[in-house]
Amino acid sequence: MSSPDVAGMLDQSKELDRLRKDQEEILIEINKLHKKLQSTPEVVEKPGDNSLSRLKMLYIQAKELSESEVAVSTQLLVQLDALIPSGPPGQQRRRMEGNEQKKKRLKADPDVPRLSPSLRNHLEHLASLKGEQVAARVTQEDADKDEWFIVKVIHFDRETREFEVLDEEPGDDEEPAGQRKYKLPMSHIIPFPKRNDPSTAQDFPPGKHVLAVYPGTTALYKATVVNTRKRKTDDYVLEFDDDEEDGSLPQRHVPFHKVVTLPEGHRQ
Repeated sequence: MSSPDVAGMLDQSKELDRLRKDQEEILIEINKLHKKLQSTPEVVEKPGDNSLSRLKMLYIQAKELSESEVAVSTQLLVQLDALIPSGPPGQQRRRMEGNEQKKKRLKADPDVPRLSPSLRNHLEHLASLKGEQVAARVTQEDADKDEWFIVKVIHFDRETREFEVLDEEPGDDEEPAGQRKYKLPMSHIIPFPKRNDPSTAQDFPPGKHVLAVYPGTTALYKATVVNTRKRKTDDYVLEFDDDEEDGSLPQRHVPFHKVVTLPEGHRQ
C-alpha cells in the first residue's frame, strides 16, 4: 500500500466527514423551520415571508450533499478494493478450518449482518440503478488491460454486492446476438449523473483528469477538462489522451451526464 494511495483515501475520508457534518447542519435548519411552520402555519401568508422558499433551498442542499456522499463513498470503495490484497486461497482456507464453532456462532447471530445507515443507503441506491446505463470496468479475456464502456444494469445482488450488466452495443466484430452479460463487483461500476438532474453531476475544474464517453462511441477513456462550465447543463470541453490529430489534441464536447470521476489507479 503506497503512501499516495493512503493519502488519497484520507482525503476522501475527510471529505466524507465534511459532507456528513454539513448534512447535520442542514438537518438542524430544516427541523427548525418545520417546528416554526407547525406552530405558526399562518406565517407563510404574510407578505415578505420566505419560509417555504427557504425550506425548498434547504431540501435541495440536503439532496446535493446526500448525492455527493454517495459519490465519495463509491470512490472509497473503489480505492479499498484496489488496495486490499486477496491473499493465497490456501491461507484463507487454513484460517477458516478448525474454526467451525465460531462459524456456526456467526451464522446464528442475527446481528452480524447489520449495516451502517450510510452503507445501507448506498446499497439501496445501487439497487435502484436497475434498468439504467452505467460505466463499467471489464477485463477482456483476450486483452491485458481493462476497458470502460457503457452497460445496462440488469440486477444488483445485495448479498454478494455484484452487478449483473448487459453490453447492449457490442463491438464491430460481434454480432447483435452476441451481446454479452457480465457479473461485476460494485467497485467496477460508476453511475452516471442523471441527464434530467444536473445537480447530480460533479463540477470538474480545468486540468482535472476524468473518465468520459468518447463522442460517437459507448467507450470511456481518460480525458482532461479544458474549460470551466458556466452552467451545470453545459457540455464539458475535454481533451482525450492519445487522441492526437496533426500533432495536437482536439477539444471535444461531451455532455455532463457522460463524464465521471477518474478512478484511482486507472489503467487503460
